[in-house]
Amino acid sequence: MTLIDLDRAAESDQAAGLRPPPWRYRHAGMLLAAVLMITLGGAAPTASVFWRYLGEIGQVNTAEVPVQLTGDHLYTLASSGVQRELTAYQLDPPRQLWTSEVPLGAGYDPTQGLFGSVTVRRSGDIVLVSEGVTTTALDAEIGAVLWSAPFVVTLLSSGHVGVVVERIFRPGTEYDQASGDPGPLYFSATGVPHTEAPIRTEVRGIDLTTGKTVWTAAPGGSVTVDPARKDPARDDPAAVLITASDRLIRLDGATGRTLAETELPELNGSGPFSGSVIGDVAMVGYQDPPRLVAYDARTLRRLWQRDRPDVEGEVPSCRDVICSGPRSELLVLNPATGDEAWAVYAETDLASRAGSVLETRADTDTPIRLADPLTGRTLADLGGWEQALDGEADGVLVLRRDLSFAAVLPGHHELTFLGTADAAGGDCSADEHHVVCSDGTGLGVWAYRI
Repeated sequence: MTLIDLDRAAESDQAAGLRPPPWRYRHAGMLLAAVLMITLGGAAPTASVFWRYLGEIGQVNTAEVPVQLTGDHLYTLASSGVQRELTAYQLDPPRQLWTSEVPLGAGYDPTQGLFGSVTVRRSGDIVLVSEGVTTTALDAEIGAVLWSAPFVVTLLSSGHVGVVVERIFRPGTEYDQASGDPGPLYFSATGVPHTEAPIRTEVRGIDLTTGKTVWTAAPGGSVTVDPARKDPARDDPAAVLITASDRLIRLDGATGRTLAETELPELNGSGPFSGSVIGDVAMVGYQDPPRLVAYDARTLRRLWQRDRPDVEGEVPSCRDVICSGPRSELLVLNPATGDEAWAVYAETDLASRAGSVLETRADTDTPIRLADPLTGRTLADLGGWEQALDGEADGVLVLRRDLSFAAVLPGHHELTFLGTADAAGGDCSADEHHVVCSDGTGLGVWAYRI
């Protein structure tokens, strides 16, 4: 933006004498700043904030599936009888790009509407629509269906390869659901329960453009598969971490080549019960005795172990945060050592957001504060803000209160006021650059930059 000074004439001495002295402005400015800090829930206005209304997308059906923001595009999904339509929109300026019919998911009953969780994800020039155990890939530019298959795809940090898991069970082990017999159950990729663990598991890398297999790994028994976070400071390939019954394996996501591997010990004659990746730590869980063992997700070096206490009542929600204990006495652990870093003595859920830990009320999801991950020290008081919009753990945190919006950038804890939007009480979504809100008839789109 270019500013042009249209008044080049020098100011007269008389006019200068009529100007109030600077100290009079100071009190008014301080009062205005105080009012803004109170009314905006602690969000400070910043001169460099860019907030602009881009326009409206009209007559959008979001009754069944909320809008999906991914890759700077917006997607809506609706069903009508046996048809299902995915519609893509660009956001700046808002306009419809294409509408495509997406094949029905496995076991889908058209009389019941959309069933289960439906997600739209984008990887490069491919859009993936997942519902239950069915995934459909489309060309992001024109919406043409490329392939559809009855499996779930795990996306990696980069590249055009996704990962799928197929569990192979011994014949005759399918569970009779009418019997109601007790005992552990093991589920196939299509959701069929079995009474015995799989005899083997195939982990396959698939080309997202064609759906064809590009590599296969076959660890024994049941496994869990998680994408490994890519370190921006390293030129490491996108990787996948496999927790098997006897070992932990890190594979190159593009080729399936083994990058690192370590044996996992048995406890009381049994191997691991669970596996997950939280940040840069691979967590391996045992059931008897209940124990957590942590490994470096890149090198697979063992970091620490600790007993896992039995939790009575509702299990706490700790998304991308290593925690232990019930909601009423939640302990946050140091990822490097496993030591108790700090505690929360309230019914609180935790999530890693913007480089900090976001605390929200368990009953209402109302944001409480942003805390330092290692000390629990309050970095930002979020009192007065009603909602933290969904987003990636390492992405921008966008907050909403009525018609006002604020944001916290990754690695920072300053709460910056963005602007206001005529959301009319409707649902809102956000990504790294946009806020989209329903106004009852359509969707309003705003762009922001800090």
